[in-house]
Amino acid sequence: MTVETAPKVLVLGALGFVGRNFVQYLVENKLASSIRGIDKALPQTAYLSPAVKAAFDHPSVEIMQANLINPVSIEKCYTRSDGTEFDYVFNFAAETKYSQVSEVYRERIYNLSVNCAKEAAKRHIKVFLEMSTSEVYDSNKEPSTEGSPLKPWTLIAKQKVEVCKTLKNMEGLNLVIVRPAVVYGVGATSGITTRLVIGRVYKKLDEEMKLLWNKDLKLNTVHIRDVVRACWHLAKWYDENGIATRKDRKILFNLADKQDTDQETINQHLETIFGIKTGYHSSLISSFAKLNLGTVTEDVNEKHLGPWADLLKESNIAISPLSPYVDEELLHSHPVSVNGTLIERETGFTYEVPYITKEKLEEIINGYKELKVWPTAN
Repeated sequence: MTVETAPKVLVLGALGFVGRNFVQYLVENKLASSIRGIDKALPQTAYLSPAVKAAFDHPSVEIMQANLINPVSIEKCYTRSDGTEFDYVFNFAAETKYSQVSEVYRERIYNLSVNCAKEAAKRHIKVFLEMSTSEVYDSNKEPSTEGSPLKPWTLIAKQKVEVCKTLKNMEGLNLVIVRPAVVYGVGATSGITTRLVIGRVYKKLDEEMKLLWNKDLKLNTVHIRDVVRACWHLAKWYDENGIATRKDRKILFNLADKQDTDQETINQHLETIFGIKTGYHSSLISSFAKLNLGTVTEDVNEKHLGPWADLLKESNIAISPLSPYVDEELLHSHPVSVNGTLIERETGFTYEVPYITKEKLEEIINGYKELKVWPTAN
């Protein structure tokens, strides 16, 4: 297949963490003949790395600013000037900020995804891939598989569950859903990156970094490189294997590396990267925190935000997309424990980054240093 005959791709949420890395992956590997990226934001405000900027400037890439909640706007996003249809649509668009009112998530997750999927079904798009989250699972003793019970523990996840139900029942939709564990890598501003920021704060404070709960709390991960590779792999696999002709053409896969990452895995890397000590609060303090999570969250953020602001000021950084702020929803003792092997067994996909390493975490820091938004002060 030549670049000219390669699939035509529509990427919704193209400036987000997954979207930007996905566009870069497609361009650098010459996988698509044309790429239209849609986002509510502008590239100039998105803290894009030089590599991502280069991808977005490629002749095959078109960037449009649009409101993906409005069906009329969505129709324009899907409409190509030559009258042909996109082959694949990847929906990475969604509200990702935690601790907002449920109405915001209903509109910016459920309504957005359902309206975008309806347009895909109407146009008989070959593959519509929906990005979900592993926060939908009730992870206890065993890692959650695709058939595990659902017990969403964030407001975002609750809407993602509703999206999944609606899309699975939508007539004419060629659907792939992916549920990744905690996604990390260059360009991430939350998740593992927040822990890196907090680690940097404790280096400045010269104190031991103590966490709630315990070292065994699961925090399973998957690298962004494998997430974007999996999304493309699944679209091609779905299309080329005639999945759309099957009765069970609504497909779901988890994504998680081999690490079985927990809090201690991350802490050990933070100790090495920053030269700090890490540990855990007593079970008594953790029990108190569970009953007074709102107050504890305020105290934690108050302790971290001031020193981080000082670090930025000392490094002459006026503004940064990074913050040590932790939302109350994420301070709960909910494990992220996901079995990501089905995609390997069913489709032949392989993870290129099976383990989280110090070097991969330092790539995140170095990426932000390159953008001059990571503190260089002592």
